[in-house]
Amino acid sequence: MRIVFMGTPEFAVESLKVLVEHHYHVVAVITAPDKPAGRGQSIQMSAVKKYALANELPLLQPEKLKNPAFIQTLSDLKPDLQIVVAFRMLPEIVWSLPRFGTFNLHASLLPDYRGAAPINWAIMNGETETGVTTFFLTHDIDAGEIILQKRIPIHESDSAGILHDRLMHEGAELVLKTVELILNNYPVPTFPQVMPNAIKGAPKLFTDTCRIDWSQKVTKVYNFIRGLSPYPGAWTELYDAQSKRHSLKIYESAKEWQSHALPIGTIVTDHKKMMKIAVNDGFIHIKQLQLAGKKKLSIEDFLRGFVIEEAFHLK
Repeated sequence: MRIVFMGTPEFAVESLKVLVEHHYHVVAVITAPDKPAGRGQSIQMSAVKKYALANELPLLQPEKLKNPAFIQTLSDLKPDLQIVVAFRMLPEIVWSLPRFGTFNLHASLLPDYRGAAPINWAIMNGETETGVTTFFLTHDIDAGEIILQKRIPIHESDSAGILHDRLMHEGAELVLKTVELILNNYPVPTFPQVMPNAIKGAPKLFTDTCRIDWSQKVTKVYNFIRGLSPYPGAWTELYDAQSKRHSLKIYESAKEWQSHALPIGTIVTDHKKMMKIAVNDGFIHIKQLQLAGKKKLSIEDFLRGFVIEEAFHLK
């Protein structure tokens, strides 16, 4: 089987790696063009490109997927199957090209959490279970017929980063099973996505989306922080006695349910090892944070170098 693989970030690398290690014939890898990143804006290649180069896999980086030259190159490869993992939306002329079609790996139990950030939103919403799904591509995003699914628990202490790695490995195994199923049983049995009354979405995350609302209850704030850790990071603003604002991100926290009469956002600290924030029904203990432009620090290291005064608060 002649396979074309499409993907960009680290999440996709594990699926490509599994295909290579099981000796599938990957005739091309398609990934995003190199782009500037970081403070120095140095040109960075994708994680998938790095793996493809290290394993001497043929590589394509089209700027536009409808470019006639790219379409011709893709057609000349005569792919039997295309696999998409964390890439971008494909035009029909691309996804309909292989004789076995094109399938996608998505990090949720579709139809819930369609969209760009399924791992983050599942944790932010307090889900206790998610999964991975393979499905054939159609015109609508994340809406094609399902091939295989696997359910995966979300533990209460999981951050988005921890769950990302778990789903990355489970997803790679599901990709392998899907390829084997298509190879041995085409056309494979599929089932449509049953649409509940309300679908939980996973829209792209923006800066405003990631701001902490301290008026929410303990569990909601706790899930919000871990659902955005380590990337893109839940953020808030620290106000000092002169109302000067310090932007900071919180990466790790703990929750404490306790009745209190403190204003929302009040900081309680021993100035050594503990700093907690008053919320609706208790406190959020901050364990790891990062001031804008500074290093990520444990709360102990932060309190050693930053004096929290009585008038300080978060908002």
